[in-house]
Amino acid sequence: MPDKKPKKPRAAGAVKKRRKSAGVSVGLAAPDLLAAAPPGEVAELDRSIEADGGKVLAAYREPYGGNWLVLAALPIGIVEPTPYQRNISEMHVRKLENVIGKLGRFLDPIIAVRNETGGATKYWTPNGNHRLSAMRTLGAKSIVAIVVPEASAAYQILALNTEKAHNLREKSLEVVRMYKELARLDDVHEETYAIEFEEPAFITLGLCYEDRPRFSGGAYNPILRRVDQFLKQSIRTAQAVRKDRALRLLALDDAVTKQVEALKARGLTSPYLKSFVVARINPIRFRPKEAEPLGFDEVIDRMTKTAARFDPAKISMDDLARSGGASDEMDS
Repeated sequence: MPDKKPKKPRAAGAVKKRRKSAGVSVGLAAPDLLAAAPPGEVAELDRSIEADGGKVLAAYREPYGGNWLVLAALPIGIVEPTPYQRNISEMHVRKLENVIGKLGRFLDPIIAVRNETGGATKYWTPNGNHRLSAMRTLGAKSIVAIVVPEASAAYQILALNTEKAHNLREKSLEVVRMYKELARLDDVHEETYAIEFEEPAFITLGLCYEDRPRFSGGAYNPILRRVDQFLKQSIRTAQAVRKDRALRLLALDDAVTKQVEALKARGLTSPYLKSFVVARINPIRFRPKEAEPLGFDEVIDRMTKTAARFDPAKISMDDLARSGGASDEMDS
């Protein structure tokens, strides 16, 4: 088999080319966004917003998919984040408070969906929690929101939330919180919510982070992305499988951590010791593309056995220096 040509490295400072335009026009022209009368469910949402103490400012269709949206001012007291969201970043909130307060303007509407639970009406925001928190601190009475008629938007956190980039831990915890809620509410397969979950590995990693907040998920994520698949069974049933996978991954991490401590005892220091050990015991690292792919169970079993046989005495500082790699704490 001929040798593959090595990829030409991109020059330092070079800008990656953007994707070309689709070359065809899609969606709606500007005048068409208000060209039709809102359907019944949107008119009903308008009435509900007004009854909840809000004020409808406009109803229109978004330009790409033509889906109806309602622009409304909502009493800030009835708006809250979806229950599955990551914790807010205090630094990001303070920055927003300073900017909004200094400029005296709030220009970026949050996204919201109307939710009735236990007799109480709330507007959940899957995209806007930091802005909401900042406005509350500043004493705002109301907040402008783009209200989505479809309740399913509340579960599209990762796809919709562009306010502040998630790191791996935040993504995984959001996904697993949403996963548990859907297991309680819905008897559907994991694949049904593939877009919302984004990647199956986030479910497994989320369970690990819940059990071990300082878990070094970044060391294992490249492997999980290749071997962890959405399960073809209902979420309620799949929960047990996911919990078992998380426990096995945590057990592997215990074995890897033991070898990392042994390397440290020999005086080897590096910010990516764990990633180094994981790479050394990874059975798919140099596996030929034409070989039959390994499943999650087989990969974790092999890694656990190899970790037990790992010999720190055979590792030198030169080995670490040649390996390069990302820091074990890099979960972004």
